[in-house]
Amino acid sequence: MKKIAMITGATSGIGRATAILLAQNNFSIIITGRRQQLLNELKREVEVKYKQNVLSICFDVRNLDEVEKAIDGIPSGWKNIDVLVNNAGLSVGLNPIQRGIIDDWERMIDTNIKGLLYVSNKIIPFMIERGMGHIVNIGSIAGTQVYENGNVYCASKFAVHALSQGMRTDLLKHGIKVTEIRPGLAETEFSLVRFKGDTDAAKKPYLGLTPLSGEDIAETILFAITRPDHVNINDLEITPTAQASSYYVFRK
Repeated sequence: MKKIAMITGATSGIGRATAILLAQNNFSIIITGRRQQLLNELKREVEVKYKQNVLSICFDVRNLDEVEKAIDGIPSGWKNIDVLVNNAGLSVGLNPIQRGIIDDWERMIDTNIKGLLYVSNKIIPFMIERGMGHIVNIGSIAGTQVYENGNVYCASKFAVHALSQGMRTDLLKHGIKVTEIRPGLAETEFSLVRFKGDTDAAKKPYLGLTPLSGEDIAETILFAITRPDHVNINDLEITPTAQASSYYVFRK
């Protein structure tokens, strides 16, 4: 029977790459995001190129009412969700804590922590009812290693790290798998959002090395969710070859 995967933040980067790769591997997919036009384009691409069923839902994970209405409105045939990929996340600004911008902090906390919780809270009961499912949380290398000016972003990803372990523990008796994937330097829209649209600044973190791509992380997600029933990948950190940690990066 064909499995259903739901991917948040599917309009770009890791989320978009994951949606395409899972469609290529015979998953029906639910794609979500804030940008309706990009969701429409992805839906058409998957349906035309890969002949897979796609349900597109436009909402902001930060808004609880939107999350609840969107997920409550999922047609009954789509609610047998086998895989939830909590990918929606962002980093905004790169200021020291004493010069932090409150709006930046709230955007990161509301998206990276509360958004993940809002979506998970609605999907987990479907999985518990069936006694099966797999949740993949996209964390970050910043979830275990704090770096200068990363303060609140790192804190939000530390929370994802803890929540992933908490989910794994609480859902153990329900037969639900939980995996956290923590990428290092990955070239997506992430840096452009962090630097608030400054394209030159956004390119600098990736100079002198070959960063990860959204496709690299998508392949890792596919590996994790296709292990045998008795195997769970709990925690996986993945970096470019040129990066050993948040601190150590070799640039040519």
